[in-house]
Amino acid sequence: MEIIKAITKRGLELRGAIYGDTTNDTVLIMITGICSNVFQNDLLDATGKLLSQNGITTIIGHAHDSFSCFAYTDHSIGKQKHAGVFNDDFSMVYEDVETWVLKAKEIGFKNIILAGHSLGSNKIINYLGNTKDDYVDYFIVSCPIDIMHWWKVMPHIDVCFDMAKKWVGEGRGNDILPFLFGGFSPMTANTVLGFYNADNLKNCPVLSKQGETNSLYNIKPNGTFLIGSKDSVTGDSPKAFMEQLNKWTKHPENNQVIEVEGASHIFYGKHDIYAQTVLNCIKNHWGKFK
Repeated sequence: MEIIKAITKRGLELRGAIYGDTTNDTVLIMITGICSNVFQNDLLDATGKLLSQNGITTIIGHAHDSFSCFAYTDHSIGKQKHAGVFNDDFSMVYEDVETWVLKAKEIGFKNIILAGHSLGSNKIINYLGNTKDDYVDYFIVSCPIDIMHWWKVMPHIDVCFDMAKKWVGEGRGNDILPFLFGGFSPMTANTVLGFYNADNLKNCPVLSKQGETNSLYNIKPNGTFLIGSKDSVTGDSPKAFMEQLNKWTKHPENNQVIEVEGASHIFYGKHDIYAQTVLNCIKNHWGKFK
């Protein structure tokens, strides 16, 4: 794994990780979820390693400031932890994803697969549903979020949101809130408020019915919707959640829905299974990978 950099149109340097040889024909770009980067999410590292061992280069595409890590003490468990993406700008999602796609084109990859995990999936849906380019050959949407439903079920969200609004109003938007957002990560007041107001990412409204589905309908390449059977973010039936997303695409018959038995939202303890499933999807799409 090596560090890779890409410059957005607004001049911000994004940093990510690349696994494998840049002379390979095919690359998978994995857009990370909220509070997730390659340094503290083993799912990303496992995927990059397995794919690169099978002739598929992998770029872990961090958005905005998600390359950074923040060390904090989680007093609920009394241990030191690390998180990424405590500072994000959701209004720049399209540009951030596009930057990694253009970087792959610049390097010279012939086949581009665009994947996302968790909120990273909402980000690639936003890009794929709004781009006029045809650079992406295949997509893998895994564990996306119905944002407005998520806001209803995560712990202490209302308290977090109210404090974020207050701090932003006081000019303290860059300060990190004094408790964990959603019970699992530090986050700045600006990021919390931006997350709640990110209409561009409300593109999986299966449970809340609040959002848009045009982005899904406008996706041009075929792809896979991947979910764990114990994903707690997608209601009582994770597979049904993903099947509904597929139904909103223009040609659902050309896509596939895969449910991994026993896997949680973050595929805890099953990162290798996630990586193998992604590899199998690519092999099935391009039979030349054996």
